[in-house]
Amino acid sequence: MPATDLADLSASELLAMYRSGQASPVEVTRAVLARIERLNPSLNAFCLVAGDEALAAARQSEARWQRGQPCGALDGVPASIKDLILTKGWPTLRGSRTVDATQPWDVDAPATARLREAGAVLLGKTCTPEFGCKGETNSLLTGLTRNPWNTSKTPGGSSGGTAAAVAAGMGPLSVGTDGAGSVRIPAAFCGNFGLKPSFGRVPAYPLSPFGTVAHLGPHTMSVRDAALMMNVLAQPDARDWGSLPYDARDYTLGLDEGIAGLRIAWSPTLGYAKNVHPEVSAACARAVQVLADLGAQVEEVDPGFEDPLDITTGLWFLGAWTVWNTLTPEQQAMTDPDFAAQAELGSRLSALEVQRLHLRRGALGSHMRQFMQRHDLLVTPSVAIPAFDVRPAGQAEMTPEAMLGWTPFSYPFNLTQQPACTIPCGLTADGLPIGLQFVGPMFGDALVLRAARAYEGVHPIARPMLR
Repeated sequence: MPATDLADLSASELLAMYRSGQASPVEVTRAVLARIERLNPSLNAFCLVAGDEALAAARQSEARWQRGQPCGALDGVPASIKDLILTKGWPTLRGSRTVDATQPWDVDAPATARLREAGAVLLGKTCTPEFGCKGETNSLLTGLTRNPWNTSKTPGGSSGGTAAAVAAGMGPLSVGTDGAGSVRIPAAFCGNFGLKPSFGRVPAYPLSPFGTVAHLGPHTMSVRDAALMMNVLAQPDARDWGSLPYDARDYTLGLDEGIAGLRIAWSPTLGYAKNVHPEVSAACARAVQVLADLGAQVEEVDPGFEDPLDITTGLWFLGAWTVWNTLTPEQQAMTDPDFAAQAELGSRLSALEVQRLHLRRGALGSHMRQFMQRHDLLVTPSVAIPAFDVRPAGQAEMTPEAMLGWTPFSYPFNLTQQPACTIPCGLTADGLPIGLQFVGPMFGDALVLRAARAYEGVHPIARPMLR
């Protein structure tokens, strides 16, 4: 098989080829590294590529497969890590010029550790805006990351490097983070599958300074690959005191059981999104008809809450202010103007205002727990608009509406901590991906994957035409 084809295969396909001897981890890693060498200069998805280390890990994996003794569920599969997540031996700069790259880097975060234990071949770190602070991927440290469908467009953020890498075949697996949509926004913009699991299902360490809205989850080009990743990422780690009790389920089991009889609430605006792009609305409506054709009981209904944008941005700005106060004045002067503006807004919040935000968040969470008793799944567009033009850091007005008003479907479910995923459901007339979001009941991660897999069975995920 030509090396260029190997870079386009899913993790599931690669594992089958390793088992049969049709391909080796070394061949695959070389193909992926060649893809990175060719495309990363234009996409800027990776801020660190560790080619020699990846090939060394691939050789070890190849030897294990030759002995018939793979060490784990992802042995030999290339994967990357968002540069907010600690990785032993590599700097985690968080998209910031304020982080000292020369300090010791001797800790793997839980997600990194689990991938390493499962035998994944770690390729490097993917770009993020400073401290993951926004829904596009630009920073004063790493510059502009671009969308593989159209390099004049943003890949979204803050896991934009992760999404661009996966969509472009620069490794089939990557780990992102999602604090207000940061897995689902870039997955929707770049046309890949992204899952925000139930909060605490994937352990995190250290915990995000942005608090209990921050989740870790997989980016892939197939639902089955995301299920494989969940089997690895959801394993326990005692460093996360807020993680859920370990559930030893196999997320690949039942994946193909379909959605016949499931009660799906279809909400094209959540009752408050006023500026959904017409092509997004039309594509998602067509996708929902597919769900009905597959046997789901679809009802168009809004969940009945007001736009919680001010709750999300208030808590987010408070997190930015918290990080800001860990920096020296010299470091503060080096930060992204967008991050500095968020911190300044956070400085204005009183303790009483913060407490009121938490109380309103709790009421929203309770409301959605009750709503999900009447519906198995909630379906919405993933993002209200297609990918917009790429722009340097500091070019956007820093208001709640400018920051997140164009992604009204993502941030509510960070507040409620429910599992949610995005899967491609079409292209605009300009050839940009559109995403469909499945939101499940709390702890219903397997159901979200199953529903997305049912849709994927009718509409497989396509890659961009890469030059």
